[in-house]
Amino acid sequence: MPETERDVSHHFAEMAATVTIEALDSPAIEAAKMSILDTVGVALAASGAEPATQALLGLVKGDGGRDEASVWGLGLRVPAVNAAFANGGLAHCLDFDDQTPWGQHAASSVVPTAMAVSERKGSVTGADLIAAVAAGQDIFARLRCHVGWRKDWNLSSVLGIYAATAAASRVLGLPSSTVQHALGIASQQSAGVTEVIAGTGSDLRGVYAGFSARGAVTAALLAEKGLTGVDRLFEGPVGVFNTFFAGQYDRELMLTELGSDYRGAGTLYKLWPSVGTSHSHIHATIELMAEHDLKPEAIEKIRVFVGDYHNLMCTPLDVRQAPQTLVDAKFSLPHLVALAAVHGSVRLAHFTEEGVRDRRVRAMAAKVVPVEDSSLDWKLELPPGHVEMTTTDGRTFAKSGAGYPGSPERPTTWDDLSGKFRDCAAAAAYPPPPEQVEAVIELAKNLESVADVTEISRRLV
Repeated sequence: MPETERDVSHHFAEMAATVTIEALDSPAIEAAKMSILDTVGVALAASGAEPATQALLGLVKGDGGRDEASVWGLGLRVPAVNAAFANGGLAHCLDFDDQTPWGQHAASSVVPTAMAVSERKGSVTGADLIAAVAAGQDIFARLRCHVGWRKDWNLSSVLGIYAATAAASRVLGLPSSTVQHALGIASQQSAGVTEVIAGTGSDLRGVYAGFSARGAVTAALLAEKGLTGVDRLFEGPVGVFNTFFAGQYDRELMLTELGSDYRGAGTLYKLWPSVGTSHSHIHATIELMAEHDLKPEAIEKIRVFVGDYHNLMCTPLDVRQAPQTLVDAKFSLPHLVALAAVHGSVRLAHFTEEGVRDRRVRAMAAKVVPVEDSSLDWKLELPPGHVEMTTTDGRTFAKSGAGYPGSPERPTTWDDLSGKFRDCAAAAAYPPPPEQVEAVIELAKNLESVADVTEISRRLV
């Protein structure tokens, strides 16, 4: 069949089946390693810090089953499908997981999937895990940037399952034809609307990555056993691109330099546990308070200039100013800006039942007023937010939030990520000993030399 007639899924499958660490450049290798450490870390923290995960974890614990893979932070081993489900839910629920430069989250689906399958298979090398994660990150980035997203679908789960399935297939060593079948099988669990993200009062937003991780493990294992998929998965008349994106996609850009340019290299790592679209406003707030030596009690009003997607974090305003759950607090721009103004930072310790109801933060959040600005609407890259503060004595200060910590202009270093991992591990339901935490950091930094990646989970029990 001519290359132009083969569905995109066949091209992705060939890349995922054949990629080795030797094909990756240094930035792609480092991004995969950092994503593995970061994802395990935020999952550890969530095991002890986020009540939204309790139903999911209770189900996994109650199901029992074969001792195949670890649930991070709980000292529990379960079937690989359930380990991916639990770890995926844990990995996203603090909204502390990594993201692409264009938003959305790949690693909270990809890493729990790849790790669960690695433990189930056994003796998977660090080099092979790096290649698998890099393949998943690359597929996610290519799909994310080149489909006609209308902000209706939750791309992290709609597309994340394909990235995670590719990663799982690479770990299993499946041939390209079988990987393509796995991607087709995964389509049966490609789902999620943005109302899950924008709505309030639900725990589902926190744990959605667990569903794509579980589905990806299932798809790869079924393909391995011979179940066939969908030949025209993405480009068929009623395939993914026509069904989800009204036929709006750029095939040429999606496939350009596939197999040579691994686009996970641009992954961004958060240093604040909140939705990434809030970080520029948080940064501007912290900077204004510090630069002008402002005290919280001196603030009369804070105007946050918002585009279409920022505005989701402000609507309805009264609910966003007084979030009732930890999940909602991490997606409330008034609350997050208030935290930054009151504390000069946004930290895991601020997201407790008591912290979310802190009277000083609530009072500050009531002073936060959104101002719609269409120049800040989300196209491909989200423009940085803008903050304007008025003091009780009539002064006004303003700042753009460009260059926030963890942004492309100010990327997260291994030292930053190691410090974050230590903080996250300390918040786990069963915190691992400090020497084991340091051992896992070193394993991640030198992952290409690790003979069996199960060692990472072993160190956390």
